[in-house]
Amino acid sequence: MSEKREDYLSWDEYFMGIAFLSGMRSKDPHTQVGACIVSQDNKILSMGYNGFPLGCSDDEFPWNRDGDPLDNKYFYTTHSELNAILNYRGGSLEGAKLYVSLFPCNECAKAIIQSGIKEIIYDSDKYEHTPSVIASKRMLDAAGVTFKKYEHTGRTITMDV
Repeated sequence: MSEKREDYLSWDEYFMGIAFLSGMRSKDPHTQVGACIVSQDNKILSMGYNGFPLGCSDDEFPWNRDGDPLDNKYFYTTHSELNAILNYRGGSLEGAKLYVSLFPCNECAKAIIQSGIKEIIYDSDKYEHTPSVIASKRMLDAAGVTFKKYEHTGRTITMDV
């Protein structure tokens, strides 16, 4: 009888890896964010990445970050967290966990709270001092949604696809 492998991925590595991989689907030239929603028993429920809504061509809508609001991406893109929530077709997300590569903004925090997600595991918090993220954390705290920074293990994962 052989011994089981010891170098398998932890749940956090696995789900954060899927969030990062999902973010690689984004066509945004500046920021690629991915999200993965997981049930309490570690089943993947949904995934998402930042991009335009269905039917809105990513060749016709702007990817710019600056300029007139109607000529930049901010009014048109859907964030990864909201996409993952909207992509879920299985009923309730009550008690689920969200793995996301960038800490959620205030608008995504509202959707996370309303959907019943109870825990967020995030990688980057590079906008932590912005009003959007400060408001997000206030709402998440008030609603009892916990959040913690993903702890990198130093493991390198490569794929030849």
